[in-house]
Amino acid sequence: MTDEKITNWTRADDRMVEHALKRGASRRDLLRMFMASGIGFAAGGTILGRAGAALAATPVKGGHLKAAGWSSSTADTLDPAKASLSTDYVRCCAAYNRLTFLNEAGEVEMELAESIESADAQTWIVKLRSGVTFHDGKPFTADDVVFSLARHLDDATGSKVNSIAAQMTGIKAVDPLTVEITLQAPNADLPTILSLHHFMIVAEGTTDFSTGNGTGAFRVETFEPGVRSIMMRNDNYFKDGPNLDSFEYFAIPDNSARVNALLSGDIHLAAAVKPQSMRLLESQDHVVTSITTSGNYTNLNMRLDLSPGDNADFVEGMKYLLDRDLIRKSAVRGLAEIANDQPISPMNAYHNAELKPRAYDPERAKALFEKAGVYGQAIPIVASDAAGYSVEMATLVQQAGAEIGMPFDVQRVPSDGYWSKYWLKAPIHFGNINPRPTPDILFSLLYASDAPWNESQFKSEKFDAMLVEARGELDFARRKEIYGEMQVMVSNEAGTAIPVYLSSVDALSTGLKGLRPNPLGGQMGYSFAEYVWLDA
Repeated sequence: MTDEKITNWTRADDRMVEHALKRGASRRDLLRMFMASGIGFAAGGTILGRAGAALAATPVKGGHLKAAGWSSSTADTLDPAKASLSTDYVRCCAAYNRLTFLNEAGEVEMELAESIESADAQTWIVKLRSGVTFHDGKPFTADDVVFSLARHLDDATGSKVNSIAAQMTGIKAVDPLTVEITLQAPNADLPTILSLHHFMIVAEGTTDFSTGNGTGAFRVETFEPGVRSIMMRNDNYFKDGPNLDSFEYFAIPDNSARVNALLSGDIHLAAAVKPQSMRLLESQDHVVTSITTSGNYTNLNMRLDLSPGDNADFVEGMKYLLDRDLIRKSAVRGLAEIANDQPISPMNAYHNAELKPRAYDPERAKALFEKAGVYGQAIPIVASDAAGYSVEMATLVQQAGAEIGMPFDVQRVPSDGYWSKYWLKAPIHFGNINPRPTPDILFSLLYASDAPWNESQFKSEKFDAMLVEARGELDFARRKEIYGEMQVMVSNEAGTAIPVYLSSVDALSTGLKGLRPNPLGGQMGYSFAEYVWLDA
């Protein structure tokens, strides 16, 4: 193996080998794989040694973990159907389980389900684990699954994934450990969809979610919305875990304060730290960083049903006023990839690489603002630290506007209450979207005419029809073609400007072990508490 190949063999490749070993691949199988990649036996043995050493790290049981996210609200919830913030996801991942789970390779693994099978991608049979109990001692059965999934179909629930769940036209218990799910139309993505945080399973008949009564690795000891939560180990957990006795989770919205809390030893993990802190963190011997690039983004939203976003020329002008390369280099310090105003990132197999990002063109933006009749008007833009990097992005837009005589009034509002008071409501504001594993989920949540998070109020009957067509298409090439055209539509017609796909950086003390990347986002797809341990 040449020095160049050693250099190009990344930690992600190491993790792939570790995952293969976990799944039972033999040493001979892996050495054959190395040789096919031009890697010799000696170098392959070295890689296997590293992977084996990583797997040999024995988790330490016990200890109390303190971790801080970046946003919270008095509307924080333990109802997985209503979860919308990362803090909600962390707590729900600790208290509940899903039928399926996405591993770091993006593969579907079974969790509360033992198997999910279908002959036609429309009628699915879900076999459930036996012997699982909720925190209150109630046995887990098919009735709990039917109740949990059916809640998303009830408008009174206020489910964030109502539009996704709406395709489930039939949900019934066949026997105590078997559920049949019938879809309105074929959808091969169902096992992946069921791995979303919102599809956590709750006990049949639950109306009070303040206790977080789930089957998960932790029981809820304390839950104070907008303040903190304390979770205690579930000694009756059906899996081998968790390693921690307990953990405390809360938000420190200010990035510097969050980093300083980690450096001082007050917390073990600081989630989603800003790139501006990277140099400081990398200079500390007792701190390491975990970088995950999985499709998270902060976007500028212009509502198409409100002025000035109801003018297509204004929206187009804003997209040309975004200096994407400067945003990547300055606002996020290189920890991002340039985006093309649609949500399917290059990490996704369906990404349309032929759709090029708009070049920064302030003069063209000026002409479009003049055509829209808004040139010279002071246009308000709402930004908040709650939507990561939005303040920095808004400032760059403001500076670019000033250079062409277009004033923008950046209104920086507090993190607390941002998602309930401004997101989806203000004429021009920012969003921050966590990664989702399939185009169908992203489009259904954000761009379908009935999408619950339709940030710019984009509505297109053609788009809606294509979404349904792609969902039932089993041929990958045709599906990719449909999704590619839908990405073009979003980029050109929606009022959402997505300048970059962000890398998420979690900072942690060297004593915290077991944190790994996940396609659902940072903090191990928000499920870190179940898997990490504190090294004594």
